[in-house]
Amino acid sequence: MDAGPGTRGSGLVKANVVVLPGDGVGPEVVNAALSVLATVCDAADARVSIDVHLIGGRAIDEFGMPLPEETLEACKAADAILLGAVGGPAWDHLRGEQRCEAGLLRLRRELDVFANLRPVKVHPHLADRTTLRTEVIRGTDLVIVRELTGGAYFGQPRGRTGSGPDEIARDSIVYSASEIERVARVAFKLAQSRRGELISIDKANVLITSQLWREVVSGLAADYPDVTLTHELVDSFAMRLVREPATVDVVVAENLFGDILSDEAAVLAGSLGLLPSASLGATDQGLYEPIHGSAPSLAGRGIANPYGTILSVAMLLRHSLHRSDLAAAIESAVDVCITEDVLTSDLGGTASTDAVAGAVAREALRHLGVHSGAAS
Repeated sequence: MDAGPGTRGSGLVKANVVVLPGDGVGPEVVNAALSVLATVCDAADARVSIDVHLIGGRAIDEFGMPLPEETLEACKAADAILLGAVGGPAWDHLRGEQRCEAGLLRLRRELDVFANLRPVKVHPHLADRTTLRTEVIRGTDLVIVRELTGGAYFGQPRGRTGSGPDEIARDSIVYSASEIERVARVAFKLAQSRRGELISIDKANVLITSQLWREVVSGLAADYPDVTLTHELVDSFAMRLVREPATVDVVVAENLFGDILSDEAAVLAGSLGLLPSASLGATDQGLYEPIHGSAPSLAGRGIANPYGTILSVAMLLRHSLHRSDLAAAIESAVDVCITEDVLTSDLGGTASTDAVAGAVAREALRHLGVHSGAAS
């Protein structure tokens, strides 16, 4: 992959990508995605170095913590970070900052990647593979923008006190106006580049933080006259998401609501394994990961679905490395492979993880006009 200078318009590409394979199926889907990244970068003479570090359960086993300082410092210095998944039964008994998920939350906060983009597009060939009727999901193409570094996941005070029947657990939902504004502007700009429709999600009829959320988002609407803004309560929108998803364009939501809604939206595509995500901040640096978990029951069997991770690599190329040409080649290749039934078992197919990656790599080369024998 370290193949020399690459073009980006009239510029060069030389990037350092930190890779965090994580736990469960994470290493398998990440390796599959990296093979695709290597193929398109070699074909384009783009220099991308890979630096692998531990996170999650494997980091706990080796370093006694889910996010070692070495990993954090490497991520801070990287141009982009690719993550597999964290967690598993072996570490579920841990509490507080020792939990695998705590390491991931800290990483997001330290990198200040406050806007999580989760695109959900229903592939026509998979419209009959979901639990919803084909006519309901056909044409679905939406993006959920989730605020990622505030809300209940980070608010203080939080913790557990006491014991027995008197034990109390406490979480706090905390947002500042500036935190709301910066993620809302990401969503408005994204809506401008799409169909011009933005839905802001809250629970303003109950929560004070949601009342501030609605006020701040509403106040920004005048800056984006080409975007139609509507507000919806999270519970009613959750119903709309499965009743008429094709009517949804861009959604912006606080951390907890965005987490739940984006996972709910996965049913529209047919499998959690299909969906990528990009966590972005104020710079080009981003954290990219599939939205699925570590799926420990699938680990080591070679059957995990790598499409979500491969598409996360495409988002990495587009947002952090500014190689939309290579991103488009991967996305087009994924579309072709799905159409041609290169599917893993979660989608009713028999293809292995590596077989999917190989098929996508070959198709991406065709898209780039490169003979498959001409690049590694």
